[in-house]
Amino acid sequence: MRLYVYALEGRDLAVKDSYVKLQFGKFKSKTRVLRNTINPVWNEEFVFRVHDMDDELIVSVYHHDDDSGFFNVSGDLVGRIRVPVWSVAAEENQNLPPTWFSLENPKTLKFINKDTGKILLALSLHERGPDTSTNHLFSVHPSIKIEASKECEYVSSQDILSCTAPSRKILEGKQLMKAIAGRLEKLFNKNEETSRNDDSSEPSMTLSDYEDCMEDLPSSYSFQEAIEMMQSIKNERELPENLQGGVLLDSSYLVLSKDLNMFLFAPNSQFRRDLAELQGTTDIEEGPWTWKSEMSCLTRVVTYTNAATKLVKAVRATEEQTYIKADGREFVVLVNVSTPDVPYGNTFKIELLYRIMPGPELSPGEESSHLLVSWGINFYQNTMMRGMIGGGARQGLKESFDQFASLLAQNFKLLNSADILDKDHVLATLQTEQQSDWKLATEYFWNFTVVSTAFMILYVLVHIILCERSKLQVLEFFGLDLPDSFGELINGGILIIQLERVYNMVSHFIQARLRRVCDHGVKAQGDGWVLTVALIEGMNLASLDSTELPDPYVVFTCNGKMRNSSVKLQTLDPQWNEILEFDAAEEPPSVLDVEVFDFDGPFDQAASLGHAEINFLKHTHTELADVWVALDGKLAQSSQSKLHLRIFLDNNNGVETIKEYLTKMEKEVGRKLNLQSPHRNSMFQKLFGLPPEEFLISDFSCSLRRKMPLQGRLFVSARIIGFHANLFGHKTKFFFLWGDIEDIQVLPLSLASMGSPSLVIVLRKARGLDARHGAKSQDEEGRLQFHFQSFVSFNVASRTITALWRTRTLTADQKAQIAEEQKDQDGKSVLLEENDYCLVVEDAKMSKVYSAELPVNIKMLMEMFEGGDLEHIVMGKFGCLSYVTTTWESIKPDIFERHLCYKFNCRVSIFGGEVTCTQQKSPVANDKGWIVNEIMALHDVPYADRFRVHFRYQIENSIVAPGSCKCEVYIGITWLKSTKFQQIITRNITEKFTHRLKEIFELVEREILSATQQDSST
Repeated sequence: MRLYVYALEGRDLAVKDSYVKLQFGKFKSKTRVLRNTINPVWNEEFVFRVHDMDDELIVSVYHHDDDSGFFNVSGDLVGRIRVPVWSVAAEENQNLPPTWFSLENPKTLKFINKDTGKILLALSLHERGPDTSTNHLFSVHPSIKIEASKECEYVSSQDILSCTAPSRKILEGKQLMKAIAGRLEKLFNKNEETSRNDDSSEPSMTLSDYEDCMEDLPSSYSFQEAIEMMQSIKNERELPENLQGGVLLDSSYLVLSKDLNMFLFAPNSQFRRDLAELQGTTDIEEGPWTWKSEMSCLTRVVTYTNAATKLVKAVRATEEQTYIKADGREFVVLVNVSTPDVPYGNTFKIELLYRIMPGPELSPGEESSHLLVSWGINFYQNTMMRGMIGGGARQGLKESFDQFASLLAQNFKLLNSADILDKDHVLATLQTEQQSDWKLATEYFWNFTVVSTAFMILYVLVHIILCERSKLQVLEFFGLDLPDSFGELINGGILIIQLERVYNMVSHFIQARLRRVCDHGVKAQGDGWVLTVALIEGMNLASLDSTELPDPYVVFTCNGKMRNSSVKLQTLDPQWNEILEFDAAEEPPSVLDVEVFDFDGPFDQAASLGHAEINFLKHTHTELADVWVALDGKLAQSSQSKLHLRIFLDNNNGVETIKEYLTKMEKEVGRKLNLQSPHRNSMFQKLFGLPPEEFLISDFSCSLRRKMPLQGRLFVSARIIGFHANLFGHKTKFFFLWGDIEDIQVLPLSLASMGSPSLVIVLRKARGLDARHGAKSQDEEGRLQFHFQSFVSFNVASRTITALWRTRTLTADQKAQIAEEQKDQDGKSVLLEENDYCLVVEDAKMSKVYSAELPVNIKMLMEMFEGGDLEHIVMGKFGCLSYVTTTWESIKPDIFERHLCYKFNCRVSIFGGEVTCTQQKSPVANDKGWIVNEIMALHDVPYADRFRVHFRYQIENSIVAPGSCKCEVYIGITWLKSTKFQQIITRNITEKFTHRLKEIFELVEREILSATQQDSST
């Protein structure tokens, strides 16, 4: 008996980020997390084995907290419900239709006395598979829509089976009889063993959960026939990506993919025996390949004893090998390895994913295969030894697969990267010979429309030649011969329509042929990064009209430049064999946009048949050298459209291209950019999994601001900006493209940012989703925002990042527009000028508000601007709360800058309000003193966003008295926006700060003299 649970949706939940956890007995599972909604729609299905009708299903709704993963703590419980199994069994047909359940209030202070919402569930209790229960349940309630799951989506070994049953192929003959007999035997067998429970709190589905869908293959079936049977089943499941642990083996061999599959996984494989002898593996027991009918796949169990090592004794291991895909060309095998005898062996399992794919095409008559093996580790229990276990597993698997690769290379020729990536060799294999125009015309015009029209024209001409001249009748006159009957009128109309259709076909053919060699064969110009795209063929292209075939052509876009292929007439599987090259660029391209159109004349808008985006940072050179690209779009996805491409990215100028790029960037950034060492570049590429052409420009120590600040490093390269942090073994890393960035903002320092300015990077809508775990927030339009702060030198970091972004993403017109806007803004507002790094205010009328001869030397007075005890004592006595300063940074020779942040108490301003200041100091001529420029921005004060206050402190040696100094202070106000209270505010600020500055410097004088007297007395 099995219980099928359908978690449909929630309503009016108390939180926005939520997920559902289901528990039945000792088994647990959960839905995906849905964010930013109090009415989530999950539409997920779960299945549990029922042993006792008195058991109950516990459904709990939790609030997902992004920062709880490091401490391995579940989110806050929002509410839960309990459903006894007997209540489902009591329903008609043992089906509980979709029902709203009110969540019980949890005993927590966070949600007490609060309506926690409702959840919509449907439950079904049946002996066998969920096909009938699902159909019956939702045929009664057609308004409930369940997401159609694929035949059997890949799930990791730690998840409970949560997919709808796939369509089964009916077994014939003896196989069908054996399946029926086996099921009857299980139905009446009352001594069936209960399934073994895992020791973890959330055990995975054990083998007993699959026992009902296991069918032994007939003894007469060979392994090859079993693979062919799997090929005959329509397989629409999505293939898993490489597992999270990384890639253990990535090589190409001179052998067919199906032959390599037989060599590795056939029963009693000689390769497996040789590998066991090489590694010292003993007591090997291979189970037979069996058919898992519910998942439509083959599986077997292999047990063996691993050889002892210096650290671990000989242990018993069990492998469960399952074919995820086998279509004759591509084979995917998932292997779950359990070693319960090793320390903490019951807390984890190792996963291996073998992917055998067709390799790059070689010379005619030679075929290759590509073997990719990745690994992952799944923990079922939390343990402090997690990092050590993962490191040990990684090292052991690396050594094992080094031996695996060495032995495999002895049996098949290993294709090195030079052979695969030889662009000239690969492109030479293309069949570039084009069909003649006469042959294409024959194929295009040989159809019923043209033939019937030609026949009608010939028939009419023969009729005209053979018939006698008719007499003029009624309204006819010489030169005007009208139809004499309705039949003649209709025949003439049909002939005109046919002629029009043939004319359109001829015009369409001529226009398409004129477009044939649009960009094919055009060589790239210039030095730098050259992108070459070989368009081979298309497969299963969509058609806009079910009665006509499309005329497809492809448009490639990279770095704002476009290349077009020729038009192929009337085909769903076009063959192009064309080579398109992009002119050399200064920096390597990030993405290549591909879109397929249906040609409909030069003046009609072409309809899209599908599109795709190829990210160069997520593919290796080997993968790009021979790749099938699946097209996106409703039509393309329904037709499973694909394009066969070969892509090559070359740097025809070597390291000089990188040096020239850095030199150009130096002018934008305003500082020296050094070429990084090969070792440092290699470490950077390995850290983020980047291709070898990516080069590091600079990196900065900073803090990523989320709910909890995370200290790490920000890396900047030619195509990406990435962040990496390692906090006690918990690693956080992500990156996004420069092209994904929509805006970069600078937030002034505040108490929330711990006295440091923040750099905010805003991504475009639906971009950078792989890096969402590092974002601080996401706005209503779906744009991710990343906050970085606590830079060692904020000015250097912000200028470098902003300049690289503008250079990389903006066009020349956009750059000129931004420069013009900044020029206008700099004239009105008080900002850091780009040219000379000086704080200037052109529109502010400066007036002297303080001038005095102080009996202290310049060095002592300048301590007021050093962030020491003197400055904090004086500013604290004058109502500055939470006074925070940064250290002086050199932004240019003899120009230094720092930032201040504090709050006014109520005595200074009834509004309180926060104050942020930027100060720059520079020596006067002959080093006789200092000039300090200060820009003050007020916050939380009426009209504070309309003005800035500017101070200039001029401190020089006194001419009158040696050992003293002359101090002059000027004040000015720059108005960003006009207001009718402008004069009142200006007068109030000037009077207030005139009196305030006088008292401040008098107090500074007293403090310095007092400290001097104390020092002299001691």
